[in-house]
Order: sequence, then structure tokens, then C-alpha cells
Amino acid sequence: MNILPGSKLVVASHNAGKVREFADLLRPFGLDVVSAAELGLPEPDETGTTFVENSLIKSRSSAQASGLVALADDSGLAVEALDGEPGIFSARWAGRDKDFNLAMEKVEAALQAHGATEAKDRRAAFICVLSLAWPDGQTQVFEGKVEGTLVWPPRGAHGFGYDPVFQADGHNITFGEMDPQEKHAISHRADAFNKMLKHFTTGNDDGGRQ
Repeated sequence: MNILPGSKLVVASHNAGKVREFADLLRPFGLDVVSAAELGLPEPDETGTTFVENSLIKSRSSAQASGLVALADDSGLAVEALDGEPGIFSARWAGRDKDFNLAMEKVEAALQAHGATEAKDRRAAFICVLSLAWPDGQTQVFEGKVEGTLVWPPRGAHGFGYDPVFQADGHNITFGEMDPQEKHAISHRADAFNKMLKHFTTGNDDGGRQ
């Protein structure tokens, strides 16, 4: 991470949960982490059709507006029985008020409508695409993923978003029930972050500088 120009890094998000999670992941590297919200940066319209496109829209916007290196993610829940939905629209399923209880209910209703009552029919994955953008326009992209099964009803008060209904493979509790540090070790965001870290510490080309 010490190859990043400057000591200040903008997390290009207005989502307090995401900002906290990234601050935890970045803390060991001694960076001065600020959020787009703290800097009063605008939230760009996410007009992309993929996680990669939307992540780059956010990181490029914050880098250009702040003159600093910006880190953004676009992430969401992809449900197999729903043909990958809600996908890039995961936050939109929560409505204007970002009510993820409502979003989880919508996902469950859609699964029930598809007759997905068995665990094998409730497979899902959290996907995260991290992008770094420099003020000069260069970018780098890394993708992470964690697979699991959706449960109902929601369990746990930790995390955010769809965490209370997502049970990662190999675990018998949901992300919402996990201690934050335990979740950070296996999450889709951590997977993408570790690929980014590996690239910067070993030079292994797990992401593409554009």
C-alpha cells in the first residue's frame, strides 16, 4: 500500500457501514483514510451495467473531485435462483430510505415465488469489485467473492445490508451474527482487498492498471 501516492486515501462511499469496514482493513497501513461524505463530495449516478463499471464511476468521481487517490467498491448480492438479482441493484432493492429489512423481505418473497425452499435452491454470492483511481485518470480493479446460502428469517445485528440472511459456506452463522473481525477475514470485500494487497506487495498482476 505504500506505493499509493500521498498519505491520504478517499473511500469513495457515503455508506457508513462500508466506510467503517474499509477503515478497519486499511488501519494497519497507516493511511489517513477519509470518506467522500466527510469531504462533501457528490454521489455520482451509478449508470453502469456491471459491478466494474459502477465501481470505476465512483472512484474516478472522487479522485477527480478531491485530487487524491480514491478507493471505491461496487458490491451486491447475486442469487442463483433469481438469475443473479438483485446484483448491481442490491442497494436499490432497499428503496430510497435504504431499508435493508425491506430488501431482505423482497429477496425472500422472490425466492418463495420461485419455490426455493431447500438450501440447495437458495445459493447466493456476495460480489465486490474494488477500484483505485488516481487523479491523473489511471485506475486499477480487483474482484472478490464469497459464496453461501440464504437463510430466513434474518439473524444477527452485526454488519449491514443483506448480512443477516447470508450464511457463508463452511459456517453455521450468518454474516449478521459474526464478530466483525471474523467477517472481515472471509468477506467478498476482504477477498478483493487481499488481491489488491498482494498485487502491491508482490507485483503480481491480479488487477489491471488502466
